Amino acid sequence: MYQVPLTKLIEKLNLVNHIPEIDTDKIMITDPDINRPAIQLAGFFEHFDTNRIQICGNVEHAYIANMHTEEENREIFKKLFSYKIPCLIFCRGLEPHEFILDLAREYGIPVLTSHSTTSSFVHEAVRWLHVELAPRISIHGVLVDVYGEGILIMGESGIGKSEAALELIKRGHRLVSDDVVEIKKVSVDTLVGTAPETTRHFIELRGIGIIDVKTLFGIECVKMSQSIDLVIKLEEWSKDTEYDRLGLTDQYTEILGNQVVSHSIPIRPGRNIAIIVESAAVNHRQKKMGYNAAQELYNRVTGNMQKHMNESKNSEV
Repeated sequence: MYQVPLTKLIEKLNLVNHIPEIDTDKIMITDPDINRPAIQLAGFFEHFDTNRIQICGNVEHAYIANMHTEEENREIFKKLFSYKIPCLIFCRGLEPHEFILDLAREYGIPVLTSHSTTSSFVHEAVRWLHVELAPRISIHGVLVDVYGEGILIMGESGIGKSEAALELIKRGHRLVSDDVVEIKKVSVDTLVGTAPETTRHFIELRGIGIIDVKTLFGIECVKMSQSIDLVIKLEEWSKDTEYDRLGLTDQYTEILGNQVVSHSIPIRPGRNIAIIVESAAVNHRQKKMGYNAAQELYNRVTGNMQKHMNESKNSEV
């Protein structure tokens, strides 16, 4: 199970901590969803998800102030805090009542405030938590941004992935990660790749060593993260292997349950891999925009064949 410290959420969303003596570094958030505890404030705790952060807006704040006596409210918040929720957040700059702060100190629950509206805060918090807590894996490969398309280059060690990436950088494209790519599944159909902190912006070239792309070629040649749109698999050319020469049928590689379009590129002396990767990126972009060159060729060929068949029938008649 992935987790993120509450301190990181506080810093990211500019929250005010009303109980700074509580160590938020030790409080871990494990659920990317949030809960507005309106029904819990009414005393109903069945199916209450205690792992979610709790958010109070105008409605909850007004309910606390007007619907119960302070003693009744104290009993409700005692029960709420006894579930060891990660934190309680008040939006719109609303100030929590003093009895809430006293009980929060007693139970060790951080109470925070955001100046954002409740809806916008919920949207931003859920979006950020879904990215931070997304399922992830590390893959051996190189991730580059080519014409806005995220290209994951894979293949055996020493086959030329880093060299192809270097040529792409020289041609104006951007490096995301070399050697190890950390991939997160941030939504049902989106994979985002980043570099590990220790190897970010570095490329290993056999015979030369480590080079710093950011320092050598400039900040415009690197990128922090990139969605993965296409997988290029480099492999040694074999005369016994039949390679796809038309591209009518897409091949796929599964990553974290998502199917990503992939191409297998055979390596031979004289083949410029960087240009092939560029062409694959542009072709993939064309397909997403509705134009398929292979299908167009197929339609032309079948159209010509049908035309000649019709002409032959007419001449016989």
